[in-house]
Amino acid sequence: MSVTPRRRRAAAAAAVLAAGLLLTTAACGGGGGGKKAGDDAAGTSGGKVTLTFWDWDPNMDKVVAKWNAGHPDIQVRLSNPAGGDQLVAKMITAHEAGKGPDLAKVEYQSLPALVAKGVVRDITGYTADTVAAYDRNTLRSTVFQGKVYGVPQDVAPLMLFYRTDLFARYGLKVPTTWDAYAATARQLRTVAPKAYLTNFDAADPGWFTGLAQQAGADWWAADGDSWKVDIDGPQTRKVADYWQRLVTAGDIAKNPSFSPQWNKQMNDGTLLTWISGAWAPAQLGGIAPATKGKWAVAPLPAWTPGDTTTGIWGGSATTVTADSDHPAQAARFASWLNTDDAALTAQVRQINVYPAAEGGRALPVLRAAPAFFPNQPDFYAEVEKVAPSARSFPMWGPNVTVTFTGYTDGFSRALQSGGSFDAALSAIQSASTADMKKQGFTVG
Repeated sequence: MSVTPRRRRAAAAAAVLAAGLLLTTAACGGGGGGKKAGDDAAGTSGGKVTLTFWDWDPNMDKVVAKWNAGHPDIQVRLSNPAGGDQLVAKMITAHEAGKGPDLAKVEYQSLPALVAKGVVRDITGYTADTVAAYDRNTLRSTVFQGKVYGVPQDVAPLMLFYRTDLFARYGLKVPTTWDAYAATARQLRTVAPKAYLTNFDAADPGWFTGLAQQAGADWWAADGDSWKVDIDGPQTRKVADYWQRLVTAGDIAKNPSFSPQWNKQMNDGTLLTWISGAWAPAQLGGIAPATKGKWAVAPLPAWTPGDTTTGIWGGSATTVTADSDHPAQAARFASWLNTDDAALTAQVRQINVYPAAEGGRALPVLRAAPAFFPNQPDFYAEVEKVAPSARSFPMWGPNVTVTFTGYTDGFSRALQSGGSFDAALSAIQSASTADMKKQGFTVG
């Protein structure tokens, strides 16, 4: 049987995504011949360069302004065309037209697909010094087949955010296990029938993915060119069944997060907790402005008492695209943004990131409370306690967008009809597997 171009591309992508998750010494700064970021900078070539940067972080313009003030020959023009999956789609469309930006923020789970499609550029030669700022596990999210495809920006362990004032008003204790969390949800409905401990969000799969990671799920695995998809495995079903019980009992709300209704509920005290990434303080000011100083952070409830394992929700890298005419200068900015002390300090203050770079986690700015949490000076100390136990999937699949769309469609239907969450997982499994086979991947 002849091998079609589509199958050749799929096989090549499989090789990159499967074998490429192992770091090599070259990717960790070993080996010779790599250029440092900025070796081809405008100051050397004599011309001024303007780089375009796609990023959705609030207040990133303030951080970029610091770079522009100190680098008159390499200016960065920031735009926010979309966020998350929408930005990925725009990057692919722009690349197909040859009109991509120079740099783009990309969530870790989306990077493998962009590598396979040739949208982002190998920047190994420009980051020989930069990669030394990261531990092996963090850097693994951006290294494929020994090549660096992005500079990690942040890590986002899942945490439990709760309203301290309302917990005190209703006599609630901060739950440390999922059994205690369910009991607290029931207790709250008894003492405050109009309030809910949280909501089940079928619109954004990020939080659910993190909960599956905490439970030990691995949705994708690869052996050579052969893939295994295990989205509806026992660990994820345990998570789905837990939340189905809470929804069915009416113990939690079931409207989507980040909607006008949810914003109002977060602001007026209808919802008492939010399971979110460590980046939540940067968002709460816009979501629930009346609640400043009323929230605190705690570790995510555990399945087994004393277990500190958590998942992640988000975490991103700054990538240089294949369309950039100035990859050295772009890589230099990406390195500065995510490893320079002043840049990271500005990001902590303006965006509330928890830095991916090891040195960034020791910055003095992390000894103070985020602006929206003035009541919790140990906020980042609490994050630091669980960060080493945060687990992601060992690898992300090549079609995460299909999987996430399946989550939104399947769980939304289940919420509306009272259908089975397990059935929704099975549908996601089938859709993700079928799409990979359609692309030419071997799925065993």
